[in-house]
Amino acid sequence: MPESMTHGAQERLRGIASMIAAVFVFAIMDASLKRLSTQYGMFQVACMRSVSSLAFICLPILWRRNWRESLWVASPTLHGVRAVFTIFMLGGFIYAVRRLSLAETYSVFLCAPLLMTALSVPLLGEAVPVKRWIAIGTGLGGVLLILRPGRQPVGSALALLAAGGGTICYALSALMVRKLGRTDSNTALVFWVLALGGAAGGALAVPEWRPIAPGDWPWLALVGLSGALGQYWLTDAFRRAPPSVVGPFEYTSMVWAFAIDWIFWSAAPTGALVLGAAIVIASGLYVIVDEHRMAQLALNPGSPPP
Repeated sequence: MPESMTHGAQERLRGIASMIAAVFVFAIMDASLKRLSTQYGMFQVACMRSVSSLAFICLPILWRRNWRESLWVASPTLHGVRAVFTIFMLGGFIYAVRRLSLAETYSVFLCAPLLMTALSVPLLGEAVPVKRWIAIGTGLGGVLLILRPGRQPVGSALALLAAGGGTICYALSALMVRKLGRTDSNTALVFWVLALGGAAGGALAVPEWRPIAPGDWPWLALVGLSGALGQYWLTDAFRRAPPSVVGPFEYTSMVWAFAIDWIFWSAAPTGALVLGAAIVIASGLYVIVDEHRMAQLALNPGSPPP
């Protein structure tokens, strides 16, 4: 095997390993947020999550002393809009995970790739084939199976709606990253969403802000460390390998969610949850695989479809 092909294969394997590691530490972060959400308001927790991770993000910038190069942005307004979407995404997630299991909340948020595909049509002017629209509709049907409209208690229904709203905000934020990433560095993308999101969350949390109890500081430190590590490994995964290679491994989050729910909260998944999550994941995987197939055809127009 040529050396270039061997190097490419190794890079893809490292990218996959980074994605799996990122998903794992993000699950730890989310479990810690669930723990903190029982003591503090959702916007205060969102603010603490942003600020705690920001502290770890700033360390390498301070070490390299390259603030100007690392944090320069072409469109501050778009970064501000993205921060608004992010803080409401975090608020929706935290509100949901306070009342639902981690697996239930994840199942709703995993339809974000489907929403990104659908929203790319009006926002980015991209064309989406009919078969992808069918996959999107199927995936959203899986979400409805999880939601079970009319059969949820009022509190759970509101939490699921919050998760749905947070997922829409997450999809919009991710679409903005595709635009901002053309001009701004990864460090700038991470730094400004944390800094502006933390400020917005703090402002919204002022009316119900509670002092942080001494026993909660270790949990907050764990949120910051796991969030920073997760962001680093996620960036590394997409740097080393194409999204079509590492993207499917994001769905390993459901494994960690089921395990964490069982170990720490003794919450076993229902049959509807497992089936709905499987439908959402299968639909998302189809969209990723079809995107990879279309990209290959664009690069090699004369080749047979992969």
